[in-house]
Amino acid sequence: MPTFTSYDGAEIAYRTTGEGPALVCLAGGPARDAAYLGNLGSLDATRTLVIPDSRGTGDTPPAEDPGSYAFTRLAEDVEALRQHLGRERIALLAHDAAAATAQAYAAAHGDRLTHLVLVTPGSRLQGELPEDAREIFQERAAEPWWPEAMVALHDLEEATDFDEVKALLLKIAPMAYGRWDEPQQAHAAAEADQLNPVPRAGFWQGMDEQTRLGLLRRLRAVTCPVLVITGDRDAVSGMHAGKVVAESFPHGRWQPLHGVGHYPWVDEPELFRPVAEEFLDESSAD
Repeated sequence: MPTFTSYDGAEIAYRTTGEGPALVCLAGGPARDAAYLGNLGSLDATRTLVIPDSRGTGDTPPAEDPGSYAFTRLAEDVEALRQHLGRERIALLAHDAAAATAQAYAAAHGDRLTHLVLVTPGSRLQGELPEDAREIFQERAAEPWWPEAMVALHDLEEATDFDEVKALLLKIAPMAYGRWDEPQQAHAAAEADQLNPVPRAGFWQGMDEQTRLGLLRRLRAVTCPVLVITGDRDAVSGMHAGKVVAESFPHGRWQPLHGVGHYPWVDEPELFRPVAEEFLDESSAD
């Protein structure tokens, strides 16, 4: 895999797939191997996806400085990647927890963005935790996987051994998808081997109230268009957190998708891909 050198000399691996305008894509987790993004439901048919392996995941070695696992510092890796690609501005897509990294990047380098796509984000940065994720989970109680997932969710709160955590995550995995068919099961089965507990634990470090509020203030000055995609069957982040995130930007819009969970490109690629493509084809704001 090719690599680029970041601000502190770290070598970070990335892969590219597809043809067309470049789209930098950030994996969530936090600290999950970016392999789970795949080709984002064949989004690479019209875009060159540039997918970095975050520090301590995939082919990128662990960080020498544990502080560089913080999402605000990971945003500077994105800036180093932009410079490596030789692009004045980039389009950026981020999934799940990586939406925090993308927002930190927008706050610090908003003039370097043409478009920003945030897929099923939480709203921790906004200081709000909508209750609809729990409601969505409860509404799915008739599904066959639900009783085991309910017990596993309770056990996960007390689990400390990482192997135990990984086993429990697989039991609750169905709540992250719009349905629990073969493609969803195969996608979920890979998660246990794609997580690194060390960078995962360091992701939110340093996010005190002053940092959070300062970041939100800077988002109000971001001029590029922002699309936030959520799913109405996402029992992980819920649907309305995306609305809260979109409202943080002056040009943000919220697009909920029907029958979709936390991974829209797995559940409904033929629904997710056109929405993303149409947005990315729009002219960016000046």
